[in-house]
Amino acid sequence: MKYDPQENNCPLPYTPFRSCVVPRPIAWISSIDDKGNENLAPFSQCGIITFDPPMVMFSANHYPTGQRKDSAVNAEKNGWFVWNMATEALKDAVNISAMIVPSDQSEFELAGLAKVKADLSDVPMVKDSPCQLECRYVSTTVVQGNGELGTVDVIIGEVIRVHINDDYITPEGRVDIDGIRPIARMGYIDYTVINNSFSMEVPMTEEIRKIMNEIMAGSANKPVTAGEEK
Repeated sequence: MKYDPQENNCPLPYTPFRSCVVPRPIAWISSIDDKGNENLAPFSQCGIITFDPPMVMFSANHYPTGQRKDSAVNAEKNGWFVWNMATEALKDAVNISAMIVPSDQSEFELAGLAKVKADLSDVPMVKDSPCQLECRYVSTTVVQGNGELGTVDVIIGEVIRVHINDDYITPEGRVDIDGIRPIARMGYIDYTVINNSFSMEVPMTEEIRKIMNEIMAGSANKPVTAGEEK
């Protein structure tokens, strides 16, 4: 089977595109507006941009009316947002926070979530999330789609502070992803749980490994494992 999305000639009853780029992490973004109203919403069009400095992005589609998502507007106006890790234990709250509600209604309260204030701003964080990234707003790029719903605000933020629950740090000093059990989007209304990870070392010559270690030593001060990002 093959088809051209631009010609809208997909032979399947449901478009498979969003199930072809999977699994996708969920950016569970918390923010506040200029009146202090708090917002929490999940986005699966998201990811890491770079790691030095650490930067992340999420894409917020416009509403059919052309109205922009609160998360995007709040990040721009307030200058901060928090990326909370979405996990299996919190999946029902993640789903509830995806509801379309008035801007002055708190998704934290709607989902029954405990919150804690971020260190560097007044943005609330999901207390029970095992990892929170405090992000300083950097920029917005508007990508025009076929109509308002296809148009997105691509929000970029620099991670200024990282919070990790010590219960999920292994004795070797790694984040216990299998223990955290993050959830990810699979397209349609389907999700998955990350609970079975494995390692693969990228082959490289000793000469290249030496060069890589020298490059990374300036910021990490420790040898790099082949294929590992700092």
